Amino acid sequence: MDPYLLGLRLGGRRVLVAGGGAVASRRVPALLDAGADILLVSPKVTASLQDLAEVGRIRWEARGYRTGDCAGAWLVCACTDDPAVNAAVAAAAEDQRTWYVRADDAGASAAWTPASGRAGDVRVGVLSVDPERGDPRHSAGIRDAVVAGLRSGQLSARHSRSHPAGVAIIGGGPGDPGLITVRGRQLLAEADVVLTDRLAPRSLLDELRDDVEIIDVGKIPYGRAMAQEHINAALVSHARAGRFVARLKGGDPFVFGRGAEEVLACLRAGVPVTVVPGVTSAVAVPASAWVPVTHRGVAQEFHVVSVHVPPGDERSTVNWELLGGSSGTLVLLMAVERIGAVADELLRYGRSPDTPVSVIADGTLPTQRTINSTLDQVESLVTEEGVRPPAIVVVGDVVSVAAEITELMRHVTA
Repeated sequence: MDPYLLGLRLGGRRVLVAGGGAVASRRVPALLDAGADILLVSPKVTASLQDLAEVGRIRWEARGYRTGDCAGAWLVCACTDDPAVNAAVAAAAEDQRTWYVRADDAGASAAWTPASGRAGDVRVGVLSVDPERGDPRHSAGIRDAVVAGLRSGQLSARHSRSHPAGVAIIGGGPGDPGLITVRGRQLLAEADVVLTDRLAPRSLLDELRDDVEIIDVGKIPYGRAMAQEHINAALVSHARAGRFVARLKGGDPFVFGRGAEEVLACLRAGVPVTVVPGVTSAVAVPASAWVPVTHRGVAQEFHVVSVHVPPGDERSTVNWELLGGSSGTLVLLMAVERIGAVADELLRYGRSPDTPVSVIADGTLPTQRTINSTLDQVESLVTEEGVRPPAIVVVGDVVSVAAEITELMRHVTA
């Protein structure tokens, strides 16, 4: 007979989990997400379950299963490594008419656990009609395909009764479309209008429906640009017209992204707004070139600096004297065109001429390239190599760590 699918609302309801191994480690987090009051019974548990017990999220009794443990439970999970114990747990649950799942014997279970996943406010479950004979990997594969489709917008859920309102400021990550967050991709798929800039993962736009209006508001260095006040006005006007607006930005909206300005403009106009954080290029791009911004024994601090104006400019608020005297890592954004002035300032305030420097252009993209130099030579090398924005400059001894990683990788085969 086919199983009857049902979503259990377990908020505040007792769930008994017998066993503290790998199966319990998978089941308990999902039960906690459902709000269950979990009693875990097992002589030993995994480190993750012990941590949950120590912070008070579950109650763990470090002993074997005893008669009476099922009392008061709404659901019972028998997942010990002893079939006889699992059978006893199942029998006790059956006697008191409580639904139970046996991890070791699907045929002896009163209920089966589906391969489940979440996309936005939708939870998807895939269940084989015959778990005893079916391949769990097949159910998991179908689950993954459905969830991925919902998250990317390839499976549209726009006919739902609820539709997002207002504006979503979405951090698209450092460039690779695979590095946008799940939440960001899901909201992008819901948009009626998308305002995007040139550093956003623009290939994601090809996945949108044909009726989505796409507005290019990119700011080209030393070139064409849409004024920020016009971007703010467009966000507000489209939202007031009843459209759900996605503002797709590169990196993280609040890291030199003017995201807070757009949030304030929306709120001052009475437009609801949400922010989806993104993977900032300040950390992700160095990582893509194997440069750790911190490393034990090398650097225990790092500074992220915007060099949209050069040192000495009256608009600059950067304390170059402090940075020159620091031993921490410097991550410089928008610095390629002013790298000479930056190097001079750092040398002036104490940085060594042979300080390693890495310049990473087109970070996380197929066209990514990296040049390594020293502080006193980086300007000439950037000019010689013709490096153009977007590029991230990393100054500090951590660049030497990246060199060691790169050398070791040459001797490691996949």
